[in-house]
Amino acid sequence: MSNIDRDGGHILVDQLLIQGVEMAFCVPGESFLPAINALRDVKDRIQLVVCRQEGGAAYMADAYGKLKRKPGVCFVTRGPGASNAAIGIHTAFQDSTPLVLFVGQVGTNFIDREAFQEVDFNRMFGGMAKWVAQINTIDRIPEYVTRAFQISVSGRPGPVILALPENILSDSGMVSDGAKYKKVKASPSESSLNDLAKVLTESKKPIILVGGSDWSDLARSHIKLYAERLGIPLVCSFRRQDLIDNNHPCYCGDVGIGINPMLQKNLIASDLIIALGPRLGEMTTGGYELFRQSKNPEQKLVHIHQGAEELGSVFAADLCINAGMEEFTSALVEKDIVQPVSSWAIWAKEMRSDYLDTLKLPKRERDSNYADLGVFIDRLKSKVPANSIITNGAGNYTGWVQRYWQYVGFGTQLAPTSGAMGYGVPSGVAAGLVYPDQQVISFSGDGCFLMNGQELATAMQYNVKVLFVVVNNGMYGTIRLHQEKSYPGRVYGTELSNPDFCMLARSFGLHSELVSVDSDIDGALERALSVDSSSLIEIKVDPDNITTRLSLPI
Repeated sequence: MSNIDRDGGHILVDQLLIQGVEMAFCVPGESFLPAINALRDVKDRIQLVVCRQEGGAAYMADAYGKLKRKPGVCFVTRGPGASNAAIGIHTAFQDSTPLVLFVGQVGTNFIDREAFQEVDFNRMFGGMAKWVAQINTIDRIPEYVTRAFQISVSGRPGPVILALPENILSDSGMVSDGAKYKKVKASPSESSLNDLAKVLTESKKPIILVGGSDWSDLARSHIKLYAERLGIPLVCSFRRQDLIDNNHPCYCGDVGIGINPMLQKNLIASDLIIALGPRLGEMTTGGYELFRQSKNPEQKLVHIHQGAEELGSVFAADLCINAGMEEFTSALVEKDIVQPVSSWAIWAKEMRSDYLDTLKLPKRERDSNYADLGVFIDRLKSKVPANSIITNGAGNYTGWVQRYWQYVGFGTQLAPTSGAMGYGVPSGVAAGLVYPDQQVISFSGDGCFLMNGQELATAMQYNVKVLFVVVNNGMYGTIRLHQEKSYPGRVYGTELSNPDFCMLARSFGLHSELVSVDSDIDGALERALSVDSSSLIEIKVDPDNITTRLSLPI
């Protein structure tokens, strides 16, 4: 389209079409009005989802990137808009999610004068994005957009920020379009695969730990096939449980907050950890302690990651392999030179038995004035499809979801490994938009819900059908747990006074149900799931049941 005179807004949106963008999330701002105007002309090709707060919009873009394995797109205005969106950018960075954030900016003639809502985005986002740039001439819009998408998906995926000065979007000119990005991943070498085969053959108690981002159905099926062929136990990193069908006989649980104590013991006892995809960050390694040589001097560590910069960054692995998940697992299955060792299957069966024990609801003294979240999830499993998409934010309530729900389908767990609150509602809305024919259940704590509960309006505006569940225990539970451990008997600053969540949901137009005791669960679920629009269930739980394994006082 180099022979057509277009303003910067239309040039930008034409590049989005070239990059294959089908959906974008935003809170409108005057700083990027030309882009909004251009998006209107292609509303049949790019759905613009208008959100109620930039944090919610950025979270939705992150959820989209996770679900579709391509960059989620978000537009926000300068200053306050970008500041609100920062939580979604931080989440995308820590979760390795491809995302491109377009930020309206003051005109280039006002730069560096602290103009109205002006912010230096290089300084603001520099530590939590893969690339931050500003487009200062109209003719370079295509170049910058292609590069932004390319960087976002390359190596370890992550967020990219592009600042859009107002005058660049409103200026006009004849500019040639750019090219579509190409996802490029490293492949394992023949020698690295041989080295892996050697160390695996020498092992008696191997474990494959899968995690990270940019997995595909193909990579997932390959690692499942490889594990079952050899009888090796599979475990998932924090909030990546959907990378393995939890009903598979080789699946043995997840590593992270609230880890099964038996699984932790087995991880330490293992003589070989094959970490396929995870960063080996704080949550995956139990505060950087799990895979220390001092824990088990005989243990070997193999680390496979798509970002070369992650290899050896904390742990000096015995073998480091830079490769994409699909590229590595395809080569692994094709090579097929390792023969199973009889002890592996026995080891996997023992670990699987330990995992199945964690699914049993504990018998604990229950206050009849409260409902049991474990019972709620157990009943929920019997009423919705096994491949339902489960989303949640952060907080102790997530321990019940992650322990008792069994993730079967790929891409059915949407949760922030960054530990950010407020993710549950917007990620649920995004999942409902992307997969309208799939059941979506969004979990939030009472503190978590009110951080982005306004996005219920977005769900209703776009006719999204999601079951929102608010777990009400009247406090910031995670902080209360740490408070009780560090300062016993000195509760302060963690209690909450909550609204009537059911009435709040009805004010948005949702059907709502209150679950106060276990006997309320079946009827509430049946009614909430039968309506044609989104619905909300508030479940009141015992605040003393602080985790799935601990009760107050500790």
